[in-house]
Amino acid sequence: MRELIDKANTLMEALPYIRRFAGKTIVIKYGGHAMSDDELKESFALDVILLRSLGINTVIVHGGGPQINQTLKRYGIVSKFINGMRVTDADTMGVVEMVLVGQVNKEVVGYLNQHGGRAVGLSGKDGNLLLCKKLLEEIKHSDGSVEKVDLGYVGDVVKVNTDLIKTLENGKYMAVIAPVGVGVDGECYNVNADLVAGRVAAALNAEKLILLTDVEGVKDKGGELLSSIAVSDLHRLIDEESITGGMIPKVTCCADALRDGVKKAHIIDGRVRHAVLLEMFTDVGVGTEIQK
Repeated sequence: MRELIDKANTLMEALPYIRRFAGKTIVIKYGGHAMSDDELKESFALDVILLRSLGINTVIVHGGGPQINQTLKRYGIVSKFINGMRVTDADTMGVVEMVLVGQVNKEVVGYLNQHGGRAVGLSGKDGNLLLCKKLLEEIKHSDGSVEKVDLGYVGDVVKVNTDLIKTLENGKYMAVIAPVGVGVDGECYNVNADLVAGRVAAALNAEKLILLTDVEGVKDKGGELLSSIAVSDLHRLIDEESITGGMIPKVTCCADALRDGVKKAHIIDGRVRHAVLLEMFTDVGVGTEIQK
């Protein structure tokens, strides 16, 4: 009986959050270990299907870095990264689009639907969903100077056409977006999935942006997990090198999303089963919550 009561208490803890988020939109960036481990894939699928069943509009943007790396290796193509962003030439772009749109997107959609969801896969080219321009990455040198570097076919999202996403939502479908964008002349761009998730969340005026990662969250210089931080603290953490590498674009997209109207952003540990539900519906949550 004690176990049954504990389950009831868990449901009661979730009730105010369910009420608060019903009818709202959340955007989840799905990536890392959560996409490769069968148990985690199942828990993620069940999490987002439950959210949709509770009337919470859920949009998924997926990554695919490991799958891209494996395919590039087979083709003998070596990638270079700058500030966590992949330098993308024409050959690399062809592989990126093939893997993200033709392989990973279909796998994610198929898995969600297999578990009872209603998911539809999209790329940024569909309905001109993600209109992009070339991204020039800034590199700060030790002398304080800043250099802008051309990363090739790497894009920055300048406009999200939300009509297609909203049409799917009205039909009770979940949009699953591959982070491949299109330029004004039809050129294809590789776009960082975290950046896409942030831009989509802002365009939809989302209640939450949730990034699944392979780390606990944002940590301070001593290695302690920060359960909640203000967006104003992010630049300090980057300057003192508490935040480095691939975590930089993650926190940057969170900061941009909050600036552009998203209510809260979360960087959570996707290696934890049901991490999305724990973050959404419990008082403690998992990972790091970033607030304005």
